Amino acid sequence: TECYIRVAEDENEEPMEIPSEEDGTVLLSTVAAQFPGACGLRYRSPVSQCMRGVRLVEGILHAPEADWGNLVYVVNYPKDNKRKMDEMDAASAVKIKRGVQKTSDLIVLGLPWKTSEQDLKDYFSTFGEVIMVQVKRDAKTGNSKGFGFVRFTDYETQVKVMTQRHMIDGRWCDCKLPNSKAGPDEPMRSRKVFVGRCTEDMSADELRQFFMQYGEVTDVFIPKPFRAFAFVTFADDQVAQSLCGEDLIIKGTSVHISNAEPKHNNIHHLFSNFPGRSPSLAAMFEQSQYQFPSSHV
Repeated sequence: TECYIRVAEDENEEPMEIPSEEDGTVLLSTVAAQFPGACGLRYRSPVSQCMRGVRLVEGILHAPEADWGNLVYVVNYPKDNKRKMDEMDAASAVKIKRGVQKTSDLIVLGLPWKTSEQDLKDYFSTFGEVIMVQVKRDAKTGNSKGFGFVRFTDYETQVKVMTQRHMIDGRWCDCKLPNSKAGPDEPMRSRKVFVGRCTEDMSADELRQFFMQYGEVTDVFIPKPFRAFAFVTFADDQVAQSLCGEDLIIKGTSVHISNAEPKHNNIHHLFSNFPGRSPSLAAMFEQSQYQFPSSHV
């Protein structure tokens, strides 16, 4: 008859039943399969109440007094391994604690115009407890700007939501961490983005329509003569910053989005990589209404 012995990682934990061999012994490898790193077993003597070690010979554990009985056997670990495991547990606890503290608002980009705050809450509640949802709307018309914010209770939920795309009301949306708000010693963030690798068949209206899926667009500027780039200005700086570093497909062409607010003394350097490398282009840019830096709203 197959026999099982009760083994636990600690005396106060719920034990697990581990099968013995036909001769009544237990293989250390069987114990280690359930408790990685185990090097033996011990138990508390019912008579002396002291802990006793189980005899181990060539990887085989022998029952005390030829009978395992109903005792609970506790796993032995090498001292170094046990210390490392304790340190890892402590480190994990710190990470979890820090993770909860880092839970913050996520920006939801690409929202359909019809999506309400209740729709947003209903959707994201399937991932975990939601603390807050908000759909950004135009102050005058009350219409959605095409993006919003959500915040969760658990950091693990936040990470899970950020690692995938979301189909909300029939449209793919992305959730990202907005850049941290500017502090007193930091410059205001720009609402303008630089769109590189544009093609001549991209009109200002087409760019406007494309970028409106992420938020309200207040201006689109394509330099003349054509220089393979454009500038798009959003009503909200968080939308602009969330797109920086992205590669997006417009009319079958991959365009790159970057910050449109380099330091003023680097403007000539910015244009040095473009065809023609004309210094007059930088001068034109400095004299236009699109000077750096952009104003903050």
